[in-house]
Amino acid sequence: MNYKLFEMIHGMAGHNHLLDSFMIFCTNNAIYMFGLALLLMWILGNEEYKRSAFYAGITGVMALLMNYLITLVYYEPRPFVAHHVHTLLSHAADASFPSDHTTGACTIAFMIWLRHRKVGTFMIILGLLTGFSRIWVGLHYPFDVLGSIVVAIITAFVTYKFSYFLNPFVTRLISIYDFLIRRKAKSSKSSVIK
Repeated sequence: MNYKLFEMIHGMAGHNHLLDSFMIFCTNNAIYMFGLALLLMWILGNEEYKRSAFYAGITGVMALLMNYLITLVYYEPRPFVAHHVHTLLSHAADASFPSDHTTGACTIAFMIWLRHRKVGTFMIILGLLTGFSRIWVGLHYPFDVLGSIVVAIITAFVTYKFSYFLNPFVTRLISIYDFLIRRKAKSSKSSVIK
């Protein structure tokens, strides 16, 4: 069933150059867009957005660690290793399950959604598109993506529920950052006046 679903989705690739280019862009760059979004939330956002960016980043790292532990217990070869598949991108023949790109994107998206529904909804759509694009280009099976989404949901939910333990540390980190930014701005302003 997993391979049949893969064939159905990946079978749509190679027929429309514009669509293929879009899927390649998503599969290669969506994770960087998530990183940029967190960076902008940290730099430009208020304290609540800074807190959310921190938790989303930490949760993403934890989810990727979970993926690594899963690969130590269960190894699934990539579709292009197990079958004759024409991929749109070259990739190392490492473990297929779960998808790190999908896990990273969806974990950040779900964590942001738990704290900011509107921004999070947009990020979830982009995260799901990331997973779909991984199948489209021939790098993952649908169950790899589904497994990644499950890892993302569990990790985001657990971190959200226990985030109050880290709140004092995060508050201190934000106040140090804000202090350093204000100090730098004050220093720059005084050097201009001189």
